Amino acid sequence: MYALVDCNNFYASCERVFQPYLNGVPIVVLSNNDGCIISRSEEAKQLGIAMGAPEFKVRKELEQNKVKVFSSNYPLYGDMSKRVMTLLGNFTPDVEVYSIDEAFLNFDKVKIDDYTHYGLQIKNQIYKCLSLPICVGIAPTKALSKVANRVAKKFPTQTNGIWVIDTDEKRVKALKWLAVEDIWGIGRRLSKKMKLKNINTAYDFTLLHNEAYIKSVMGVVGIRLRMELLGKPVLETEEISAKKSIAVTRSFEHNISAYDDLKERVLTFATVCSEKLRLQKSSCSTIVLFLQKDRFDKNNQKYHYTRQITLSFPSNASLTINNAVLKMLDDLYEPNSVYKKAGVIVTQLVKDDEIQLNLFEAENPKYRHLMHAIDSCNRKLGSRKIRLASQDLKRTWKMKQNHLSNQYTTKISEVIMVKC
Repeated sequence: MYALVDCNNFYASCERVFQPYLNGVPIVVLSNNDGCIISRSEEAKQLGIAMGAPEFKVRKELEQNKVKVFSSNYPLYGDMSKRVMTLLGNFTPDVEVYSIDEAFLNFDKVKIDDYTHYGLQIKNQIYKCLSLPICVGIAPTKALSKVANRVAKKFPTQTNGIWVIDTDEKRVKALKWLAVEDIWGIGRRLSKKMKLKNINTAYDFTLLHNEAYIKSVMGVVGIRLRMELLGKPVLETEEISAKKSIAVTRSFEHNISAYDDLKERVLTFATVCSEKLRLQKSSCSTIVLFLQKDRFDKNNQKYHYTRQITLSFPSNASLTINNAVLKMLDDLYEPNSVYKKAGVIVTQLVKDDEIQLNLFEAENPKYRHLMHAIDSCNRKLGSRKIRLASQDLKRTWKMKQNHLSNQYTTKISEVIMVKC
């Protein structure tokens, strides 16, 4: 049996953990640069505030309904997510972290007599330790556990946040209730095509006469999904693997036209990419830089610019990657142009212990020791205390965050003060 554990309204719930006076108050959390709404509390949903709505379009509505607005606080959300996943490890050794607020649990190695009671234990443990509300869906396959979790979320009063699909009758009833666009892995465009073929529910998706059509539009992925919904497990929990590419991209807090300002941004992105490479013990061979102007400015005939460089040898040294990015920036930069966004992508990754040596060119061996020393100091002293001279020494991301809450669990100066 599998369980899908999903934290309810995760970002909004994290804000409430440390500000309990917000219980019952409508909350929304905004994306980077305070752009769009990416998380809503149940109260905000009931007010009809749409997911993904640009903040400036619904600003009056938020003010009129006294909705509490927060900027994204990813250090807080990431730390709370780690705590959730650590607690889930107490219930089974086989945990697959699916996203920041979701995880699959495989119960094959655990003896459980009553799955509903076990799910309730998980829910109570998470709430007792972290004050985060969750829903648990349990079923014979991963896809069905997603369906069960959706039932638990949709009917919290009847299910108490726990739903177990352990009979064929429950499976069929849940599939007939679930719309085709809500099936795991089926997007809006694909669901439109399926509705034209009278596949309106998850149950229709599993019918035998629709198998050929599903195979034609989704291939083997669709066949596997159909098998999972029929209760035949074909997807196993997956171990976390190293990333095949790493991207650091950001919209700027303000438009940038000066070369030095743009240089500082892209070299910071390149440095963060190299830090992530070293963290997963990989090196890259190809580096991509892109710059983006305002796509809605009619004066810009072209708004997206990109270059890429392939290194002579794989590297994860900030100095090597920064030099490559600087070379591409010099090639792309246009004086008097205004840029809104930039990004650095590193690809063709190879593990450090599998790098093929080059007879004629190699990286300066001092770089490896230097990067190791910088990473060790940053782990000991705090995130990015030691930086390259090309970076801003005060701020890393420079995002618009007018509604940012404290980093209660990761920054010593912002922990909760208790008067006693």
